[in-house]
Amino acid sequence: MTDEWIAEEWQTYVEELGLALRQARKKSGLSQEILAGKAGVSTFTYQKLENGQSNPDTPANPRLRTLVAISRVLEVPLDELLPKQSYMRDTSI
Repeated sequence: MTDEWIAEEWQTYVEELGLALRQARKKSGLSQEILAGKAGVSTFTYQKLENGQSNPDTPANPRLRTLVAISRVLEVPLDELLPKQSYMRDTSI
């Protein structure tokens, strides 16, 4: 497994996480600003999570604490927000 492959797979993973966050937020009827405030993160940080980025051309790498806080505000179990793709699991390790 190459570093390039890991980077590409991680980018896909965080983009899918961002999509799940966006869908759950919209379903809850919350704005990005309200959700971010209730979760204790800045609106900018939350927007970057929904976009799957932390900085331009850099995939997001959210803290577990942040994801737990967001899932609690959304009243959605964290495991329902996390992408389920098995390609992130390398069974050769």
